[in-house]
Amino acid sequence: MSGISGIGGGAGGIQQIMAMRQQIIQRNDLLKQLHSTQGTDAAAGATNVQAPAQGFADTLKNALDGVNAVQDKADGLTEAYQKGEVTDVAKVMLARQEAGVAFEATLQVRNKLLSAYQDIMRMGV
Repeated sequence: MSGISGIGGGAGGIQQIMAMRQQIIQRNDLLKQLHSTQGTDAAAGATNVQAPAQGFADTLKNALDGVNAVQDKADGLTEAYQKGEVTDVAKVMLARQEAGVAFEATLQVRNKLLSAYQDIMRMGV
C-alpha cells in the first residue's frame, strides 16, 4: 500500500503535519492582527461619516454576499493550486479554512433565525 509522500510515514510524517499546522496557525494569528489594526484605523478615520441605515434584509444580503465572495476566493485559490499557478499551500489552506468558518457561522445564524421564527409562530395571540 503506497501512501502520499510525507504523510503516513510514522512519527516523522506526524511531526511534519504538526509543523505545517503550527505555521498555518501563526500566519492566521498574524492576519488577524493585521485585520484588527486596519479595522481600528479605518474606524478612527470614519467617525465623522454617517453610514446610511440599512434594513435587516440588506444586512443579511450583504453578509451572505461576503460569505459567497470568501468561498469563491477559496475555490479560485484551490483551482490555481491544482493547476500549479499558486505554490503557497498555507495560503490555499487558510482560504479554505476561512471559507469553512464563514459557512459554519452563516449556518449557525440561519439556525438561530429559524428557531426564533418557530418560537414566534408558537406564540399565542
